[in-house]
Amino acid sequence: MAVASRKKFGPRRPQRGGDFFAVLLFLVLVAGLGWFWWHEKHSQKNSAPKIVSSVPATLPLVKPTPAPTVHVQPTPSPKPKSLPKPVLPPPPKTNGIVVVPPVVEPPLPKPSPLPEPVRTETSRPVRDTLEMQVALARLAISPGAIDSANGSQTHAAIAAFQRSQKLAATGLLDTNTRVRLLLAAPVLTTYTVTTNDLASLQPIGKTWLEKSHQSSLAYETELELIGEVAHANPLLIKKLNPGVDWANLAAGTVLKIPDVNYPEPDDKAAFVVIHLADRFLEAFDAQTNLLAHFPCSIAAKVEKRPVGELHVIVAIPNPNYTVNPELFPESEELQKIGHKVVLPPGPNDPVGVAWIGLNRPGYGMHGTPVPELVGRTESHGCFRLANWDAAYLLKLAWVGMPVMVEP
Repeated sequence: MAVASRKKFGPRRPQRGGDFFAVLLFLVLVAGLGWFWWHEKHSQKNSAPKIVSSVPATLPLVKPTPAPTVHVQPTPSPKPKSLPKPVLPPPPKTNGIVVVPPVVEPPLPKPSPLPEPVRTETSRPVRDTLEMQVALARLAISPGAIDSANGSQTHAAIAAFQRSQKLAATGLLDTNTRVRLLLAAPVLTTYTVTTNDLASLQPIGKTWLEKSHQSSLAYETELELIGEVAHANPLLIKKLNPGVDWANLAAGTVLKIPDVNYPEPDDKAAFVVIHLADRFLEAFDAQTNLLAHFPCSIAAKVEKRPVGELHVIVAIPNPNYTVNPELFPESEELQKIGHKVVLPPGPNDPVGVAWIGLNRPGYGMHGTPVPELVGRTESHGCFRLANWDAAYLLKLAWVGMPVMVEP
């Protein structure tokens, strides 16, 4: 079987051409792989940029040329034009009535509470007009002659107290005022009539000439004396002491009177203000704290009421008084005498127990023989006070002290 097969096909020749092409294809493949490897390697090296410096290793030193100075004139900015005011439409009308929307005001801050008054074990608020007048007077805030009547001078004293306490100056004894106006001692005290009191009394002459011949212009009656001691109207003294025979008063008689004493001042006043329209005088310290409030009388004629700043030039206790006929043209007696008349000192002297002269000729602050008329009648030009107020003002006054007179 094997011999027959070989004969049919004949002997197998060696295939040299096919082997050659296989070797050549293999070499081409190897060469291609080698070229690809070489190309990738060199392409990565050439991808980084080359930095070539064109600057030489050393440069010559060259001084810089300064830049030229250029002056620029600033141009003012134009002023902004004011914007036109917006035109608001008129409020709507309803049946001829203009309806304006309500303005909502922000709530006002609550005022700081005032400090509570200093109370003692025996102090209490005042209960009636007499207690109120006494409590005010003990603070040197005079309601005038104490009379237990709620008049204009009492209202002015309450208002002065309210201002000193930073309260609304209503002049009325409201709740806030009542709880601060305290009494620390009984309203009334007793006064015993002495033999010296009775011995000092003397009648007052009716004419200027008769007064000038007296040794003193003292009190005429014990009632007048007691009224001055108590800062009170004689009618109140009578009311507090019913049944007393004032015409035949004996030494040792015990009387009820208001208990009033002004506080002893610690220092002089810094200045005084006189209010002509309201007819009162007030003294203040350097911190404008109220030291005293007194009713006063002013000149009857407007042209004799000085307005502005004056100054004290003299302060005299218990002065005499020189009556000048030129200042009293209405007095027929003085016009007949034709010269000045000097009156002796005393509580019934025309200027009372104190004279505080001002730097305007003939003008001053002084006392008066009739304290219950102070603030109700006019003077010739001076500022007239009750004797007890004038005596206290004398303690506060000093030469050079400013006195502001307001209309």
